[in-house]
Amino acid sequence: MQEWWANGSARVRLGATDVIASVKDELGKPSLFQPHKGKVSIHIDCSSTAEPAFEGRGGDELSAELSVALQRCLLGGKTGAGAGIDLSLIVIEGKICWDLYIEGLVVSSDGNLLDALVTLIKAGPHFIMDAMSEEESQMSNAVSISVNRQGQISGITKRGVAGLDPSIILDMISVAKHVSEQLINKLDSEIASAEAEVES
Repeated sequence: MQEWWANGSARVRLGATDVIASVKDELGKPSLFQPHKGKVSIHIDCSSTAEPAFEGRGGDELSAELSVALQRCLLGGKTGAGAGIDLSLIVIEGKICWDLYIEGLVVSSDGNLLDALVTLIKAGPHFIMDAMSEEESQMSNAVSISVNRQGQISGITKRGVAGLDPSIILDMISVAKHVSEQLINKLDSEIASAEAEVES
């Protein structure tokens, strides 16, 4: 894999299969044939340490095969129809779009490589809540959102050096408001129960 500064990364383990992917984005010019869409490039590298069969041409052939398979699965047909990745990456139609470069590395293989890689790439735009320590060790970013009982945001803190798309932060705020309402109601109920026990 070439050296680069990634804008995001993820890792998936399925059994003994272990794959890592990183994504870099750049502003570019859209295709003349698809002026309303961005561009996505996918390249997979099978590490020679992952499997003895990956040494030499065997690894090169499988890398090319997986790269093509992922492009077909995730980018849809020539028109982009049926794409598993949202290709609406346009900034100014016909002039500026986002170019996404997805690099995948197969660290170890015990089957289900394509499944693991598809899961890995599709997991990219999603986030998890209340991460455990093992999940935190794989994070490039973390966002803490404080919400009061009126549903108002009272504070936001971001940890990590990678950038975050504003739409992801808005999604996080929406989820935080919903979950905080449930959590505050649950806490109020528990406190009321504890106070009732003390008084009785």
